[in-house]
Amino acid sequence: MKQNEMKQLAFTASHFQASEAGMQILKSGGTAIEAMVAAAAAIAVAYPHMNSLGGDGFWLIHEPGQQPIAINAAGVSAAQASAAWYQDQGFAQIPSRGSSAALTVAGTVSGWQLALEISEKWQAGIGLDNILHSAMHLAHNGITVTESLAAASRKTVHELSQVEGFSERYLPNGNVLNVGETLRNEPLADLLQHLSVVGLDDFYRGKTADCIAAALVKTGSPLTRSDLAAYYARQVKPLSVTTSKGTFYNLPLPTQGIASLLILALFDRCFDPSLDETTQLHLLVEATKQAFRVRNAEAQDASLAISDVGRWLQEPALKKLAAEIDLKQAAPWPNPAIPGDTVWMAARDKDGRMVSFIQSIYWEFGSGLVIPELGLLWNNRGVSFSLKSGATNELKGNIQPFHTLNPALAHLNDGRVLAYGTMGGEGQPQTQAAIIWRHLYQQQSLRDAIAAPRWLLGRTWGDNSHNLKIEADMPEHILSSLQHWGHEIQQIPACSELMGHAGAISANEAGVVDLATDPRSDGAALTGFSDASPSEFFN
Repeated sequence: MKQNEMKQLAFTASHFQASEAGMQILKSGGTAIEAMVAAAAAIAVAYPHMNSLGGDGFWLIHEPGQQPIAINAAGVSAAQASAAWYQDQGFAQIPSRGSSAALTVAGTVSGWQLALEISEKWQAGIGLDNILHSAMHLAHNGITVTESLAAASRKTVHELSQVEGFSERYLPNGNVLNVGETLRNEPLADLLQHLSVVGLDDFYRGKTADCIAAALVKTGSPLTRSDLAAYYARQVKPLSVTTSKGTFYNLPLPTQGIASLLILALFDRCFDPSLDETTQLHLLVEATKQAFRVRNAEAQDASLAISDVGRWLQEPALKKLAAEIDLKQAAPWPNPAIPGDTVWMAARDKDGRMVSFIQSIYWEFGSGLVIPELGLLWNNRGVSFSLKSGATNELKGNIQPFHTLNPALAHLNDGRVLAYGTMGGEGQPQTQAAIIWRHLYQQQSLRDAIAAPRWLLGRTWGDNSHNLKIEADMPEHILSSLQHWGHEIQQIPACSELMGHAGAISANEAGVVDLATDPRSDGAALTGFSDASPSEFFN
């Protein structure tokens, strides 16, 4: 195949080894979905404080000429999980760590399986052994500990050192992880090898499920073998909203996708090119407050919602919310914030198909519970539930908790497709809005839009304040004006990991237009060309 007959490939992730794993699949002729599963497995090894096979995932998938489709791979609560169950254990609230925090099924592997079924409708699959090869290699031979991983180890050591299986896997010789050390996870390599042979369904309904269930029950988790067996990821219809720049897509409930779209829609509705940069930033913060009030009142398992959350993206609701925004005065902000630790990645394959994907175990290292035989770290997403009767996210059996996760994708008016997103809990909708503002309204490159100083209203990693945190390289005149308008400002170091790990790929029919990864991460944004068919490469 001649170069001019090829379409450009792209992959961006918050860890370079995940980008490399994804790009290897793309260059071999694999699909964007196959590349994403390869990267998702690789980053589960390379960034264990952020994600795991024991976590959850969400997908947005673009196929040229088609409407995007979404996959909800969020786990559900154990059938026996209830306020009474925790009260019987002596808990007044759901513990944040340990076996009792491991109360939701891990959904991400089922999401991989469902996505690969979609991929196989596009072209013959390249095989799980090839897709999981990079992850197996990293787990067996070891990863080099980054500052991000070392910092998470230092932060959580006192909280997690006594949690079942954690010290054995992530505190070598009882010590925290240090930058530059090699960290191996051979049981996880064996698990990946096993799944590559018997199939991903084994995680829920095979020998792997038997091992998982036995360990969870032994340690005191409410999850059982039947909870695993009953779980399947599902395809869902994305939420969408159209602005002056194009149509933007995000995930429906139980995610905060509604908040991400509301910020964009409210900003676009109130935007005027004559507004100076400070006023535009203020407008984004005020739109965030309106969006988060809606999210906090509505975000829950979709089956429990009384009415369609998409109604907030219709004209009457947008008009009402926009009227609440004062361009020269900050609205009060007492609302509670929501934490989360996550990875976001995007891919584009040789046929122009694109994926925006997110995967998480919630807090750093999730529940901290590690199943020793599998090297498998389990999530603590169930902490999002409340034991309070009548609460929006009241704990019940077999339902999904609220999720901060929300990968994003846009069909722009100029013909480009934009896959974008970030990790960062409460900061995800805000960083998505910052990227769109700078890239589409201020005409900055994706690299500049992502690297520019950011802000965060509320809480993310390890901080409980509700003020407006702004990186120190934000121009002083902007800070002064925001304070004058009533914003409570807290400066944080420039290029802070507190602001999340963002990335984006912009492409049109001819190829990649622009892409970037976040300088706040250990990531890489890679491009290339397909130089072989899958059969040529893998046989």
